[in-house]
Amino acid sequence: MRSSVGALGLSALLVAGCAAAGGAESGGDSGAAAAVERAAAKAERSVSLRYRMTGRTPEEGRVRAEAAIGTEPPAMSLKSTVLGGPDKGTGEFRLVGGVLYVGSDEAGEGGKHWIRFGAPGSSDTPGGIKVDTGTMVDRVRDNPSHECGFLAAADDLKKAGSETVDGVRTTHYTGTATLDDIRDAYRGDDKSVRQRTEKSLAQYEKLGVDELTLDLWADAEDRTRQLRVQGIGRHGELDLTFTFLDFGKPVTVQAPPASDTLDMAEELKKARE
Repeated sequence: MRSSVGALGLSALLVAGCAAAGGAESGGDSGAAAAVERAAAKAERSVSLRYRMTGRTPEEGRVRAEAAIGTEPPAMSLKSTVLGGPDKGTGEFRLVGGVLYVGSDEAGEGGKHWIRFGAPGSSDTPGGIKVDTGTMVDRVRDNPSHECGFLAAADDLKKAGSETVDGVRTTHYTGTATLDDIRDAYRGDDKSVRQRTEKSLAQYEKLGVDELTLDLWADAEDRTRQLRVQGIGRHGELDLTFTFLDFGKPVTVQAPPASDTLDMAEELKKARE
């Protein structure tokens, strides 16, 4: 399933490998900094939502994605599409009932489009390859609005005006911070927050991005309605925009058809026999 690896590779990690916002030291406009801190704190709360992403990454070019995260019961789907190049195609993650499914628009072994990995964790394949599905799940089920907290580290943080996003009136904040600035701003936070921050920053470092320009659109309830992340990497431009929808509404994710799914546990059993 080549395109499931391509279409769910870099863009999926950037979509969902975002750090949780903590008590970052704020620079720039103090009023804007306070507003960003409120939005970051709000993003820490677990809530069902949907979001869409559009833009480009240095490695994959133009990408788009749609995601839904449910909290009661826990469920998640993330569909990511690479729109051109060698990795062109669509792939999808689904987490249903604690079981991870990975799908592609290209059929794989046996003509099936989905692989069932079972409960998140370290899984083997018949070929002896270990797949850390636990890490995948941790990344794709996070709320990427958490990354709005990075904006508090920008020395040039400011309010950029009022704008309407998907019919909702929002306040726009903008600023630029280096990865080192962001890392320094989180040094006083809990270990778990620092670890999540490091995981997120590591994704940018792999691209050769060392500075981020962030734009945040927050509504009257301090919810992040839109977040744009920009930077320049070794191989070109990073520019991703996330738009957040349907806060608090039920999310239902269905398992793929069994007839179109390769069960990795069954394949391992056959291989052993």
